Amino acid sequence: MTTRGVLYVHSAPRALCPHVEWAVAGVLGVRVNLDWIRQPASPGTWRAEFSWQGEAGTASKLASALRGWHLLRFEVTAEPCTTAEGERYSSTPDLGIFHAVTGIHGDILIPEDRLRAAAARAARGETELAAEVDKLLGKPWDDELEPFRYAGEGAPVRWLHQVV
Repeated sequence: MTTRGVLYVHSAPRALCPHVEWAVAGVLGVRVNLDWIRQPASPGTWRAEFSWQGEAGTASKLASALRGWHLLRFEVTAEPCTTAEGERYSSTPDLGIFHAVTGIHGDILIPEDRLRAAAARAARGETELAAEVDKLLGKPWDDELEPFRYAGEGAPVRWLHQVV
């Protein structure tokens, strides 16, 4: 069963850009040429977006292929399909990698055991429940990546229109 998704490279040093393309090509089995543009949120770095289609699990393979480079900020998403839930991976140099399962509307689905563990840590006074829930939802990654998600001038823009 196939799914589709998007790779967002939010920032990469110029020297790393060809390596990102090779890693993505290695996972997808096809030549990949990303359209790199300057990342204004981090001068000297570049950003790119790439829509992909592949088997369920491709997002995981892409995230694994890219996670080893410390200077890279990226996200990989995969839409749900009949055999798998959707996925979202986020990675930053400071936080490492975050993984979430997503439903058909893009909501993060948190497994019961992870919620129970977070509640137990909060009940023991090790942490605040709100902080634990924030981590389960990927808020620290969202906070760090948000400035990089806006590419600035020259970025391709897709407008979505709500029909009422």
